[in-house]
Amino acid sequence: MNLALDGALQPSHAVILLPALGGLLTLPLVRHSSRAAAAVALIANFLGLLAALWLLIQVTEDAAIIDPETVGALALGPALDVPLQLHLEGWNVLVAVVVAVVSFVVQAFARWYLWDDQRYRQFAATVGLFTAGMQLVVLSGDLLLTLVGWELMGWCSYLLIGHESEREKARRAAFKAFLVTRLADAPLVVGFAALAMGARSTSLEAVVDHWSAAPLAGGTALTAALLGVICGVLGKSAQVPFQDWLPDAMEGPTPASALIHAATMVAAGTIVLADLLPLLQEAPAARTVLLVFAGFSSILAALLAVLQTDLKRLLAWSTVSQVGLMLGALSLIPDGAGPDLAITHLVSHAAFKALLFLMIGWLSVLVGGTVVARMSGGIRRYPQTRFLLAVGLLALAGVPPTVGFVSKDLILEAAAEGVAEGQELATAGFFVVGVVIVLTAAYSMRAWLVIQHRTVFQRRVEETTFVDSRTVAEVSIVEMLREAPQVDALGQPTDEVEATPGPEEADPEPTSIARLGLRLLGLLSLLGGLVVASPLIELDWRHANLLLIAAGLLFMTAAALLVRIMSLRTTYGDAAERAPLAWRSAASRSLGIDTVYVALVAQPVLALARTVHRAEAHLDRGVSGLSTAARTLGDRGSAVHRRTPSSGLVALLAGTLAVALLGVILW
Repeated sequence: MNLALDGALQPSHAVILLPALGGLLTLPLVRHSSRAAAAVALIANFLGLLAALWLLIQVTEDAAIIDPETVGALALGPALDVPLQLHLEGWNVLVAVVVAVVSFVVQAFARWYLWDDQRYRQFAATVGLFTAGMQLVVLSGDLLLTLVGWELMGWCSYLLIGHESEREKARRAAFKAFLVTRLADAPLVVGFAALAMGARSTSLEAVVDHWSAAPLAGGTALTAALLGVICGVLGKSAQVPFQDWLPDAMEGPTPASALIHAATMVAAGTIVLADLLPLLQEAPAARTVLLVFAGFSSILAALLAVLQTDLKRLLAWSTVSQVGLMLGALSLIPDGAGPDLAITHLVSHAAFKALLFLMIGWLSVLVGGTVVARMSGGIRRYPQTRFLLAVGLLALAGVPPTVGFVSKDLILEAAAEGVAEGQELATAGFFVVGVVIVLTAAYSMRAWLVIQHRTVFQRRVEETTFVDSRTVAEVSIVEMLREAPQVDALGQPTDEVEATPGPEEADPEPTSIARLGLRLLGLLSLLGGLVVASPLIELDWRHANLLLIAAGLLFMTAAALLVRIMSLRTTYGDAAERAPLAWRSAASRSLGIDTVYVALVAQPVLALARTVHRAEAHLDRGVSGLSTAARTLGDRGSAVHRRTPSSGLVALLAGTLAVALLGVILW
């Protein structure tokens, strides 16, 4: 493979093609071997990661081709230019590296997590194609290429969520995700088409240059097109009113959840709007709509995360909230600035959210589920999961010096600066970010208290040990070894001479390569904030507002202490037990949004379908009646006709023939 700069195949191509190639080869080449499928998938993703790192090095050294070609321009004539080029910038190459890292770790973890799954090969192939679709969106410099990657992710997400297709809940969740995102994607396609037709090109650079022109800037057409794009972004990112599909997507395997929630699909909308940020800054109405929906989604999702009875769904609602922060950050960026503020939080979220999903998946295998009752005290029984879960939750909460602290503080400072400069949207943005940071600290603390809570069994063991320690007689070591009776797990004497071996406790661990990947995500979650000091991100991080940081940490600490107090004397160490049962039930059912979907979407569609069916039946009967009437009329005409020509008709034909012959002769 020639990846030289002057060759036809560039590292940017390899970043996209290698995961896709691994996905396409996994099924036909290793049809009967999951081990071979895992090897092909891991090698392909690892090579894709190496290609992304190579591309990152080239970009930092200014040695990369900025607009590499792909398959060549489409020949559509002068009416529309379709160059199908990629476009490289510092921030999107950084995102490509993060996507490659998360995808590789997910592939490695999935091989252990789905060890006995008969359809593991299909899962690994779909992950490869899904990764390729996201990388295409990240590196695309063309609206058509972006749409191809966008649609590929939508199809793959349907397969990943519905992987366990034998379960009705998984099938329903997959259909729901597909239909909701399809509904939201329709305006996005229209918006892309409007932008491309106006610029007579699908090139992102040409589109931005054309619509940023003074006579067009802020116009109705631009605003309408951007509103269509924003609708598609809200759907893919699970923002209000499309938010309900993402928590239901937890029916998919944990590796699929980590991939969809961390660095792909839900973050793809942030990438698309980052590419179109100059146009968003020229359309104040579209920017306001984005902030309103993203801000409301972020606060609502954080509140729902506080009340969830399943920790995996807590992380799902956390994703909705954090993506809302990314989109809100895009609307707060000053005119003329790049999207680096939102991209920094995207990279941050990818690291700690992938880590948390995979670690919760690991712990769920050990304890047998992800509901609070199962997870309670999990890390006390399995301390090997303690450190990485702690790092992930600290990063999610935004505790210094984790990557979550860096990205959230930068967003909060940007909003505060906007308020000081009198920006119209900054005040609302500052309120949203402040509330979300406090709520995030609350549900992160809640999750930690649940997983480290001492269970009833553990407390009884400690009490029994304490009581026994007060009645121990002083004996010599020789006497103790010679005369000590056989005891059970609680230290109580047994009657048997030899203890009866009980069933071996299951304590599976991921493979060494998967554990290495988890540690890498932990390192990125802990120290990834240093990326703001790299030349890939253009942000003013040297002049931190220490007073604002102190105030934020103070409110976060207060929220954490309140959650701790509420968790005291609860069965599972869960502060949410203090909330009314009706609230927790409604939160677990996503506030009954399914009923709204059925009332506003499903029932009207079904009613329209029934109306069309009845109209079609009437039309069929009408057409059949016309043919029957025509046949009857023909039969009656045939019965009346004597089947012999009349004398008048013979005379008419003879006269016509005579006139024709006479005309030819006289001519």
